[in-house]
Amino acid sequence: MNQLWASSIGVVLGGGISYLAQLTTARQAARTEDKRQATQLAEARRAERLEVIREFIQLTQQGIRLAEERYEAPDWSTGRTPEWLAAERALIERLWVCERMILVLIGPELHQLAWDYASAVNHVLWEDLGQPEAAWDHLRGPMNTFLNSAHEKLG
Repeated sequence: MNQLWASSIGVVLGGGISYLAQLTTARQAARTEDKRQATQLAEARRAERLEVIREFIQLTQQGIRLAEERYEAPDWSTGRTPEWLAAERALIERLWVCERMILVLIGPELHQLAWDYASAVNHVLWEDLGQPEAAWDHLRGPMNTFLNSAHEKLG
């Protein structure tokens, strides 16, 4: 009879230890999977943020080139051809959408700097600042502030 009890206790203890080992292993596997998923999500979000910043920088650069085209015209107003106006309107629309996506994906601090930079680009497109150097001076501050902040935010 003692052997039966000893055997039963051994089976119960062995089964309990086996159950605890399986439970611990399952919990560790779940934590590892959660960490892996969190890392993948963070990497995907960072890539998305980088892409919206890249697009914003490309659009601002296109705006600067459009402004340069207009400043290179013999007369400031003659540079505003129907083709130029259509290109400018399409560009500015995309620029403002991208600027708002910075708010959605990154936050209000960088969004404000993006808005300042986009506004400066819009200003040099529509206002006669005299010489191209004046346009560049108007853009330099907002551009550098935005780029430095984006570097810090994503670095």
